[in-house]
Amino acid sequence: MAIAAIASASASRTLILFSPFKASLASFCKISKLPSSSSVKTTTLSQLHSQPSRRHNVVQILQQRGLLESLTSSDLHDAVSTGPVKVYCGVDPTAESLHLGNLLGIIVLSWFQRCGHHAVAVIGGATARIGDPSGKSLERPELDADAVRKNTAGIHDTITRILLSNSETCSNFVILNNYDWWKEVRLLDFLRNVGRYARVGTMMAKESVKKRLESEQGMSYTEFTYQLLQGYDFLHLFEKEGVSVQIGGSDQWGNITAGTELIRKILQVEGAYGLTFPLLLKSDGTKFGKSEDGAVWLSPSMLSPYKFYQYFFSVPDADVVRFLKILTFMELEEIEEVEREMGTPGYVPNTAQRRLAEEVTRFVHGEEGLSEAVKATQAMRPGAETRLDWKAIEGIAEDVPSCSLSYHEVLHLSLVDLSVAAGLLESKSAARRMLKQGGLYLNNSRVDGENKRIEAEDIVDGKVILLSAGKKNKVLVRISSSD
Repeated sequence: MAIAAIASASASRTLILFSPFKASLASFCKISKLPSSSSVKTTTLSQLHSQPSRRHNVVQILQQRGLLESLTSSDLHDAVSTGPVKVYCGVDPTAESLHLGNLLGIIVLSWFQRCGHHAVAVIGGATARIGDPSGKSLERPELDADAVRKNTAGIHDTITRILLSNSETCSNFVILNNYDWWKEVRLLDFLRNVGRYARVGTMMAKESVKKRLESEQGMSYTEFTYQLLQGYDFLHLFEKEGVSVQIGGSDQWGNITAGTELIRKILQVEGAYGLTFPLLLKSDGTKFGKSEDGAVWLSPSMLSPYKFYQYFFSVPDADVVRFLKILTFMELEEIEEVEREMGTPGYVPNTAQRRLAEEVTRFVHGEEGLSEAVKATQAMRPGAETRLDWKAIEGIAEDVPSCSLSYHEVLHLSLVDLSVAAGLLESKSAARRMLKQGGLYLNNSRVDGENKRIEAEDIVDGKVILLSAGKKNKVLVRISSSD
């Protein structure tokens, strides 16, 4: 198995565990126990890079950027200052790709790495078969073994691609699958060795459990045990891998504290910590997920880099500064400058959004993905100087009407006739008027002559032609081979 091979390749490599455990937020240790942001000196990226021997306090950095919600103990503040720690985050393979809601976990792990710590990661091949009830009003659909394996491979590829594309800080990592240790666990042994330390009253008091018990649908025993399974994952990683910190969204709080409690009771040691960050919410207050329409997937096979880029290019002004702080690694001083510029009379609309889109797309899809997204964006702007290629045009294919014509139907056909045949304009007279008005474009280049005919070089990579009438009316002509 590819994941197992990577996991065992080197004990010195970074572990990144994306385990499926989530939990409800409870008041255990609030940020107020940390130094206030006003009393903490801002740490810049240049300082991180120029002083590699000095360990910067990642907890303070996360707090400064709005990436810290709660800690199980303020002692974590000292722990990350005195030596490297191993930290893990987890996700269940309930889909073939991670989505935008999972991105914060990867970003927080990256901040730990940038500060000299080790990111440890779990894909929940075992717990995905149970289903985390946190934040859900209904029990998750059951996944069969084949679906779990397929989803695990997809998430493995997504994580690997993101981390490798940011090789300066994320080149060393291992991805683990919690099925590798759960497959050996027997029910009676688990109940005897772990279950007897779990208090039913405490488990029922978790917010995620309380909400479901009070609902009409209720909660199955299977879901009820989920927090104990996630808790055992932390216990296993603490004991076998030296992982002392688990991170997750604020809705994972109950599951994280289940783990710290098991470590304290069973191993009778201290030093296990939990850290949560705020959930990434939409402007309407709902969280990003995969079950809702229009999920922002991190895999390019499920959402093109162009559409990913466009999502961030379109965020409201009210959200852009917050997103720059939590989703990018830009210096806070630079973000503050962007915010000041947004309030000036000469500010060009969407300048901040463009920077946000570039930074996040580069992190998730790498330089190649960003280049593809920018080219596809240019393809939507008639008159742009960027030379179009087939890949750039395909990036916008789902957003514009298209038709299919054979190569010999198109070759030497007048642009006027093609515009009508493709459905761009209703008639030849309409096409001629558009030409005279300077509004007819062939592959984003304005055409002025009525006698223009399609030549071989006008067919982009021999596959497609992009026609535009004005700035918004477009048609994609796919060229099929002639019999």
